[in-house]
Amino acid sequence: MAWLHTWAGLVTGWVMFCVFVTGTATYYRSDISLWMRPEVRAAAVEPGVAAERGAAYLKVHAPKAVAWFVSLPQEERPLLDVYWFDSFDTPIKQATLDAGTGQLSTARATQGGDFLYRFHFELQMMPLVGRWIVGASALILLVALVSGIVTHRRIFSDFFTFRRDKSAQRGWLDAHNVTGVLALPFHLMITYTGIVTLAFTLMPWGIASAYRGDELRLFVESGQSPAWRAAAGRPAEGLPLAPLVARAQGEVSEPLEMVIVNNPGDAAATVVAVFEEPKGLAHRHPQVVFDATSGDVITRLGTLKPAAHVFTSFLGLHEAHFAGPALRVLFFLCGVMGSATIATGLVLWAVARAPKAGAAPGFGLRLVRGLNLGTILGLPIGIAAFFLANRLLPVELDARATWEGGVFFGAWGVAALVSLARPHARTWREMGMAAALLFLAVPVVGALTTDRGLDFLGFDAAMVAIGLLLAWGARKVSRYRGPARARAAVPDALARA
Repeated sequence: MAWLHTWAGLVTGWVMFCVFVTGTATYYRSDISLWMRPEVRAAAVEPGVAAERGAAYLKVHAPKAVAWFVSLPQEERPLLDVYWFDSFDTPIKQATLDAGTGQLSTARATQGGDFLYRFHFELQMMPLVGRWIVGASALILLVALVSGIVTHRRIFSDFFTFRRDKSAQRGWLDAHNVTGVLALPFHLMITYTGIVTLAFTLMPWGIASAYRGDELRLFVESGQSPAWRAAAGRPAEGLPLAPLVARAQGEVSEPLEMVIVNNPGDAAATVVAVFEEPKGLAHRHPQVVFDATSGDVITRLGTLKPAAHVFTSFLGLHEAHFAGPALRVLFFLCGVMGSATIATGLVLWAVARAPKAGAAPGFGLRLVRGLNLGTILGLPIGIAAFFLANRLLPVELDARATWEGGVFFGAWGVAALVSLARPHARTWREMGMAAALLFLAVPVVGALTTDRGLDFLGFDAAMVAIGLLLAWGARKVSRYRGPARARAAVPDALARA
C-alpha cells in the first residue's frame, strides 16, 4: 500500500495539482469573469425584453440556424450571450451582446473565469482527450487517497504533531498529513464526484449499447431535456418571446436562465424556457416548452428520474452551486488544502530520495524536482500572467481571448524551462518571489488601467493575500537551513527538497 500510494500520487500529482488549483479558483468563476470585463456594468433588464433582443440579433445573423440559445443576463454575468448552430454537424457559434441595447458588446473579449473552469476538466485540450486525461488521473488519485489512509495508521495522531525541525523529510510528511487529514472528507468527495461527472466520457459503452446512436434520448427519458420536435418544413412566424417568457415565469419561482428556440421560423418551432436549478444538491433545471406559433404548452420538466436525480446530485455537490457565501469559502479553503496536500506529497517524494551530502542527484530525481517546480510555482505564475494580460493587452486586439490564453501558457512554459535549467534550491526562492510579485501587481495594474475604484475590492484583496502568502513562502525557503543537528552535514537542506 505504501508503494501504491507513493507511485499513484507521483504519476498523477502534477496533473491533479493543476486540476485542484484551477477547480478551487472556479468556486469564484463569476467574480473572476466580472473582474476581467471591467467595462460591463449591471443593467436592470426584464428577462422577456432581453430574450427579444437576443432573438432579434439571431434573426439577422442566424436566420437558418437549427436552434437559437439566448443566455439571459444574471447578476454575476450582466451580458446577453447568444449561441446557435447551423446544423447538427457544425460547431456552435456565439456572440456577446449588450443587454441594454441588444448590440454587440464593446467589452473586451475574454474567456474570463471560464478559461480556468474548462482547464479544470479539459486542460484546454481537445475535450475528449482532456477529459480522459483528467478522468484517468482522478481515478488514480482516488487510489492514492484510499491507499494513503491505509498506509498512515497513525495519521490522525500525526495530524496533531508538526516536527519541522526533526528532519526535512519529517517536516514535509507532517505538512502532507495535516493538509490531507484536515480536509480528508472533502478530498474524497471532490475526487469521487469529479469522476462521476465524467462518467459518460469514461464509461460510454452502456449508453451506446442501449441507445444505439440516439444517445440524446437518454436525457429525454431521464427528464433532463425535452424531446426534439422535427421541423415541419413549412415557414411560420413565431410568437413574440416576451409573453411566453412571462407565462413561464408565472409557473416557476426560480430565475430564468436561458431561452431556446428550436427550428426557428418553422411551423414546428418550439420555445423552451430554462430556469436556474432550485436550492439543493440536484443540478436540475425546470423547463417549460411552448409551441412557438400557437403558444400552447407542450410539456413541463421539473422532476427527474431517480438515477438522473442521483447523478445530478453528485454534479451539484461537486460544483457547489447550492453553497452560500460561508460554505463557498469553506469549499475554497478545502480546495486550497487539497492543492497543498498534492504539492507537499510531490516535494516529499523528492526529499525522501535526495542523495547524501556531496552526491549528485540522478536524472530521475532532477526531472521530478524540475516538474515539481514547474507545476507548483509555474502554474501560479501562469495564472497571474493571465490576469495581467487581461488588463494590458489592447482591447481591440484580434483574437484577444486567445492571446490571454497564450500568455498563460507562455508564462507557465518559461517558468517550467527555468525550473529545469537553474540550480534547484535557488529557483524555489526566485520563482516563489516572482509569483508573489506578479500577484501583487494584479490589483495595481487593475487600478491604473480601469476606473472601477473599489468595485473589485474582494478580488484585489484575494490577489494581495495570494501574493503575500507566496512571498512568505519564498522568504521561509530562503532562510531555511535545515534541522540544527543536520546543518553541519548538509549546509543547505533545501537542496534536498
